[in-house]
Amino acid sequence: MNTIADLRSDTVTRPTAAMRAAMMAAPLGDDVFGDDPSVVALQDKLATMLGFEAALFVTSGTQSNLCAILSHCQRGDEYIVGQFAHCYRWEGGGAAVFGSVQPQPLTHQADGTLSLADIAAAIKPDDAHFARTRLLALENTLGGKLIPYDYLVQATELAKAHGLQTHLDGARLFNAATVQATLTGGTVQAEARRIAQSFDSVSVCFSKGLGAPVGSVLCGSRDLIARAHRVRKMAGGGMRQAGILAAAASYALDHHVARLADDHALAKRLAEGLGDIAELVVEPPHSNIVFVDLTETVRPRAEELIAFLKSRQILITGLYRLRFVTHLDVNADDIDRTIAAVHDFFGG
Repeated sequence: MNTIADLRSDTVTRPTAAMRAAMMAAPLGDDVFGDDPSVVALQDKLATMLGFEAALFVTSGTQSNLCAILSHCQRGDEYIVGQFAHCYRWEGGGAAVFGSVQPQPLTHQADGTLSLADIAAAIKPDDAHFARTRLLALENTLGGKLIPYDYLVQATELAKAHGLQTHLDGARLFNAATVQATLTGGTVQAEARRIAQSFDSVSVCFSKGLGAPVGSVLCGSRDLIARAHRVRKMAGGGMRQAGILAAAASYALDHHVARLADDHALAKRLAEGLGDIAELVVEPPHSNIVFVDLTETVRPRAEELIAFLKSRQILITGLYRLRFVTHLDVNADDIDRTIAAVHDFFGG
């Protein structure tokens, strides 16, 4: 019997045997008291790698973004963000609900960027009629797309010229850096640092392509991280012997960054394998996420296709588009089996 090919998300990854061993061997303390050595080591490692003064280990990317926005902004402030940015669209409106921080969503361009003119136009004047514009929040990758480095520089310089702080949701920062390294010839770690240094704060998630079971890290200045620590406590994110989880993230930094290129190659293989099916429109992937649309005549069959693939032990999502995500628990056989199953569904 074939094993399940779970292409729903890179969040479904399970710790490798070596990662589990690292977790079991982790020296522990009490992170609420600030003395868990494995948490401290992870925070110092990522802050140093990305060029920041300090970092904070939190439970999730959602909590990391919440801590960042509420640390940059106060009640009655607003942040400028894209309509499809995770911290606006997919996090339950947390900044508005918990912090009374108003989002100002903008429409994305085709490449995932926000128009510089739209950003400038969205910045409010200093007038009591308006929320105070305090922050520009961007994401990289966005829907698997690499946001161009030159754009990041231009957008953050524009924000800073208007007195705004800047935050990067870098949940898949190392995926972005992997793509960027192929364009520049640099190392993935160097490209991750280069991307991060355009921003005042950066969130990195370890429970996606990096394969850890839980956790994200927020990087920023010492003052910002001190404020974020308070927000984390209010949000119930103060963990005790959290070093067991931090050790998994540290292992991922040491052992799973280089292999992200394998996930990207499998995504490209999948896209190419589905590209000759007339009923599908396949978006060429930048990284490890393949989006697929059904043509108008067969669009009503999307749920039927998802069910058919499930019957073949292949799992995908179709919340707003069909999405296939590669990760360390997916191999070439899984991809080839998926390609064959989709062809079978359409009679190809």
